[in-house]
Amino acid sequence: MTKKIGFLSFGHHRDVPGSRVRTPGAALRDHIGLAEAAEAAGLDGAWLRVHHFDHSLSAPFPLLAAMAARTSRIEVGTGVVDLRYENPLYLAEEAAATDLISAGRLQLGISRGSPEPAADGQAAFGYTLAEGEDWGRVTRRRAELFRRAIGGGPVARSQRAVSSGRGPDLPISPVSPGLAHRIWWGAGSHATGVWAGQEGYNLLSSTLLLADDGRPFHIQQADQVRDYRAAFAAAGGTGGQAAVTRSVFPITTDEDRQYFGLEGGTGDGVGFLDGTTARSGPTFAGSPERVAAQLAADEAVQEADYVLFALPSMLGVEYNAHLFENLAAVARDLGWKE
Repeated sequence: MTKKIGFLSFGHHRDVPGSRVRTPGAALRDHIGLAEAAEAAGLDGAWLRVHHFDHSLSAPFPLLAAMAARTSRIEVGTGVVDLRYENPLYLAEEAAATDLISAGRLQLGISRGSPEPAADGQAAFGYTLAEGEDWGRVTRRRAELFRRAIGGGPVARSQRAVSSGRGPDLPISPVSPGLAHRIWWGAGSHATGVWAGQEGYNLLSSTLLLADDGRPFHIQQADQVRDYRAAFAAAGGTGGQAAVTRSVFPITTDEDRQYFGLEGGTGDGVGFLDGTTARSGPTFAGSPERVAAQLAADEAVQEADYVLFALPSMLGVEYNAHLFENLAAVARDLGWKE
């Protein structure tokens, strides 16, 4: 079964021993090179995590546009833009402009977002909740307006419309045809995955799942993907896609072994988040044959259309170009790629 593969990167930068990416500027410039290297290796996607108030990537669109301008085939994406921090119409304009620069290669993941270092980050950006509101409902309303805007629907009134008492008659500009079909909802629970299907989003399944029921992560995630597809189809949709993320490190050199050989892979992680238990997925590390077998046994990976690999971006472009070659070789061995 063919699948798309790509990388997903926090874009971490730290001025600490062992880091090859010490400044924000270096992290941003490196990701342009990472997109070029991923395209050369045959990967399908170069995706960015978006986090505020942290030593990572926070303003994705200038970087996505630069990555797209230096490549010709690879998709550029986000996993995810946190709608708690966004004006939906400004987001729509930025996304449309980036998609036009990329000639239709933007895969835009959005959602309520994950916990952030700042306790009052949204307020610092000028966004607060009214009495009785919660971020889940507010961000879904913002997403609805955003989708209407990127679809070319009118969202503002001209002076003529105001004078005549008519409703909105002006769309955003620019509009990028087709972008509306490339919006992904980041889902960290089974229920949210089903909702994404009902609403006609693509599904970007989170790297952790809330309300852990004790079963292995990949089993719970596979159920989420299958039920998403059922909800998408029941709502009359066609073409919905599902993506999952894994940490995978094929070991073929001494340097690989130095970084990941002692790890030998890890099992699921279990913790507590947003008032409930949460389970995160394993890390696969070992020979190409071993990680291929682990991926083949992963039910959620087998269900997915798109597999994103978590990127150790602080190891720099040269090392990650080597990692991309190894991941592409594993994908070919699995029959995902020619």
